[in-house]
Amino acid sequence: MLWTAKLETGLPKIDEQHKELFRQADILLDKSQADRIPQTIKFLGNYVVKHFTDEQMIHIKAQYPKALPHRGLHDKFVARFKELEKKFNDSGDNLKFGVVLEINRAVVGWLKDHIMVHDMEFTAYCREWKRARAENRVVRQTSGGAEGERRGFFYRLFHWRSR
Repeated sequence: MLWTAKLETGLPKIDEQHKELFRQADILLDKSQADRIPQTIKFLGNYVVKHFTDEQMIHIKAQYPKALPHRGLHDKFVARFKELEKKFNDSGDNLKFGVVLEINRAVVGWLKDHIMVHDMEFTAYCREWKRARAENRVVRQTSGGAEGERRGFFYRLFHWRSR
């Protein structure tokens, strides 16, 4: 699956993690990488959890109103991935390739849908917040407080590069 600009959220750290998930899913279909499939599946399982945790922390810091339902989508995917990982580990050699294809389709398909719908909703939320702030619809507090923390978060989110 090729990464396209349509999948970019504008959040550098999240976009890099998404790209890595796609790269790893592609390894599953690369015949020259067949010996890496078990490690790649294990990596994907761990990396998905790391990515979702990072994304959820951004939601919390941004006070994203859909953070909990979004987390529920992540939790469901992790459970589905664990089922597929178990299926791969329990399957005989004759069935492993079919499970690998199923894992690849699940990861790539779910990610594309999730990014294009749910992650883009969050991106739109971030853009709207920035626009409202630019139009001075957001009350500025020089003493900090919740709005000051939120303003600081969005500044870092949109103006700093990921490390």
